[in-house]
Amino acid sequence: MPRLDRIGATAGPAGSAPLASLIDGVPCETIPAWDRGLSYGDGLFETLLVREGRPCQWPRHCTRLILGCRRLGIPVPTSDTLESEIRLLTAGLEDAVLKVLVTRGIGGRGYRSLPAPQPRRILHVYPAPAYPSAWREQGVVVRYCQTPASYNPALAGLKHLNRLDSVLARAEWDDPEIADGLMSGMDGEVVGGTMTNLFLWDGRTLLTPTVDRCGIAGTVRALTLELARARGIPSVLADVKPAVLAQAEGVFLTNSLVGVWPVRRLGERDLEPERLPLELLAAVTREAQSPGGPAA
Repeated sequence: MPRLDRIGATAGPAGSAPLASLIDGVPCETIPAWDRGLSYGDGLFETLLVREGRPCQWPRHCTRLILGCRRLGIPVPTSDTLESEIRLLTAGLEDAVLKVLVTRGIGGRGYRSLPAPQPRRILHVYPAPAYPSAWREQGVVVRYCQTPASYNPALAGLKHLNRLDSVLARAEWDDPEIADGLMSGMDGEVVGGTMTNLFLWDGRTLLTPTVDRCGIAGTVRALTLELARARGIPSVLADVKPAVLAQAEGVFLTNSLVGVWPVRRLGERDLEPERLPLELLAAVTREAQSPGGPAA
């Protein structure tokens, strides 16, 4: 399969232009201005770490994307099509970030979609993020956000394109020492980070917030629960009240790009990352960041 000529930036901070893009399988940088993903956030996305030219945890991301399309009533792209495009886009790369978006496609004015929508596939690769190594080794600083997470059980758990809650929450700070901010639901329970899932540790049991009213069902969150179960570590999915979080012996965050971040400071409270189940956290990071997707 031919390799793409790279476009855009070759390095840079988050927000830099992609190295290359495919839109419906064609090297391209533009979509119609009336695409429903742009007009209404009518679509879904997945963000994956690329290692050795292959996306990590692709089967989990593909499964979540397919389930999300079915829940939203968007025709599902075939995994063969997506994998072929991923191979073309990631060929020759070492470490990078792959973003896969599926929108409902073009549509006229108004919320009602066309009776037979033609979904659009948008794939980008970006430079890999340069997070400080100390964040993984020594732990991160996390703040509390004022912006609440919106409730919508119909969308809860999905990686849909409506991310304004997180956008507004992330705009609350510009301190580069702060890795993420925790958001709460409208009843005060802590939902998770602007870009991460939250885990609490009491010395014996893991606790992570439910995602049945808001929040994202993260792929590394699922991996963490599976590996904990395999090691006989009990896990509880429940609403996390601030008082419970304040009493946690340890706290860590997960997502597909960072694997695991232990938390060393949460708000005004110092924590001790060494109290966490470190063997489990190492296993999660190792598995989450092992290349296993379609090879070029």
